[in-house]
Amino acid sequence: MPTSSMIEPEIPTDVNPIPASSYLSFLSKDAKARKPSPIRGLFPLEQTPGVISLLAGKPNAALFPFTSVQFTAPPSGADASGSEQTLLKVDDDLLAMGLQYAPTSGIAPMVEWLTEFQEQEHARRKSEGWRVSVTAGSQDALYKAIQALVDPGDPVLIEKPVYAGVIPIFEALHCEMIEVETDAEGLNSLSLRETLENWPSSKPKPKVLYTIPYGCNPTGATTSLMRRKEALDLSRKHNFLILEDDPYYFMYFGTRPRIASYFMLEAQTGDRSVGRVLRFDSFSKILSSGIRMGFVTGPAPLLDAIDRHTAIANLQPSSFSQAIILTLLRSWGRQGFLAHVQTVAAFYRAKRDVFEAAMRRHLHDIAEWNTPEAGMFFWFRLLLGENGDSESVIRTKAFEGGVLALPGTVFFPNGARTTYVRASFSLLEEEQVNEALRRLRVVMLKEKEDLKGQ
Repeated sequence: MPTSSMIEPEIPTDVNPIPASSYLSFLSKDAKARKPSPIRGLFPLEQTPGVISLLAGKPNAALFPFTSVQFTAPPSGADASGSEQTLLKVDDDLLAMGLQYAPTSGIAPMVEWLTEFQEQEHARRKSEGWRVSVTAGSQDALYKAIQALVDPGDPVLIEKPVYAGVIPIFEALHCEMIEVETDAEGLNSLSLRETLENWPSSKPKPKVLYTIPYGCNPTGATTSLMRRKEALDLSRKHNFLILEDDPYYFMYFGTRPRIASYFMLEAQTGDRSVGRVLRFDSFSKILSSGIRMGFVTGPAPLLDAIDRHTAIANLQPSSFSQAIILTLLRSWGRQGFLAHVQTVAAFYRAKRDVFEAAMRRHLHDIAEWNTPEAGMFFWFRLLLGENGDSESVIRTKAFEGGVLALPGTVFFPNGARTTYVRASFSLLEEEQVNEALRRLRVVMLKEKEDLKGQ
């Protein structure tokens, strides 16, 4: 089983950060128009020694009814599925931060922990012009990043198929979604190259590429190292940013060594110019989805734009959630956290194996698929022939037959006809998996007979 993190890589010293002034051309009109919060922008001055602050309308903490917060957790990340538990208490200073209004980018100790983690995990130096902001889940960060970078009607590069959760964001901006082909090796860099090199000279090129490099939702594919390097080369040549949405990064369970992130690779490849990757991480899949906490890492000017949006939209991510998560992370330490995510990855690998065994048993002659090495999804093609359509089979007939999945068409911006289906293997036990796929087989056999009669 590969480790959840690579062997500590050497941090390059000869990187070339993009000048901060260069990001003005990437920012949307809305982002340029947003001004810093007149109140939140002054929060740091409250820490000036000797200053008496009459600034913020913060409620008096003496009236907060939460005087102590405790919870139990495994003593080590490696023991996440064990029965032994340790009682953890949020320390008083951290609880005080968690109960009060806090900086827009996150409480200072949480940001510090995440920054140090990103430095070590992705072999990057903070002096290269990047920083971290905490967000209310990575979807929150994605929405605000897209709003900060994309103007209405802009062309944007997306994977085909693409995560359904970003389609409405781009649709609301009336974007032209330029689809880049994908396959078992993830993003097809040749398709990306052809798109960009054949771009009409009279039309502005896309400013962003959106991609999920590990365990892509919906395809389950993990983009190969060669294709990541080629995408980075193209980002430098054609001047676009890579939105690296990586919620399944820590859910890699393949047998090959972990592939470096775009955020890491940009400092190790080409001319080592850095600052074209905006990286999105999430705790939803590995700690708790309900705690709503993620973080975005990237060039400071872009994170400043995201934070300005947060300051007027929801003021800040939950400082209470941050206090709880930070208490856990401090208890485990970095190595304990990495041990935990390795346990998570092993769990989902076993789930993947159970699901694939059931697919071989029930769907071997009526579906085709590639084996995912990360994440929680199978993307399989129903063998329905030229007239087949997973939309009607899955959304109506399969549901009537007692099984629910997602027809592939929801992952195409234009609602294209397809025979592909996305199925999640994260929750069901082996008996339920077998029964679900047995039911799908019954539906499929009837559908094939119906198609023959047409």
